[in-house]
Amino acid sequence: MKPPSEILAQLNRDGAALAARFGLQYRAIEAELPRVKRRYGVCFADGTIRIRLTHATSGGPLAYSSLVNTLCHELAHLRHFNHGARFKRLYREILEHARAVRIYRPGAEQRARPLAPALPHRVMRGAPRTTTRLAGADASARRPLQLALFEADSR
Repeated sequence: MKPPSEILAQLNRDGAALAARFGLQYRAIEAELPRVKRRYGVCFADGTIRIRLTHATSGGPLAYSSLVNTLCHELAHLRHFNHGARFKRLYREILEHARAVRIYRPGAEQRARPLAPALPHRVMRGAPRTTTRLAGADASARRPLQLALFEADSR
């Protein structure tokens, strides 16, 4: 099992390649905070993407393909801040390109380690809907503002 720093370095390399291919820009890809259990990833207005590296209930590491799936989802949010048709189309395009260039390889982890016990987890098809919380000036200065999901952009 790779340490989180190596996983994040690989996600940043893969994220940079995918973002360049689709003309997207992000600031950083970081590990989600351990206390966050309700989402697999989040995209903030400043271009920061956070991805959960471990399973919410078992605490075991998530398969790299699940992390890439979440990464593709969050990259699509850099252009479309909703879960509308255009977002879904871009998300699928990014994911299919990641598959074509062998960044996204679901099942590869199990084939590479046939004797390792399988951890029960779901492959993430998309992050749960989230909304931006309005906070006072002090709170907003301490943490980045999460992108709001605007349905008006889904046309």
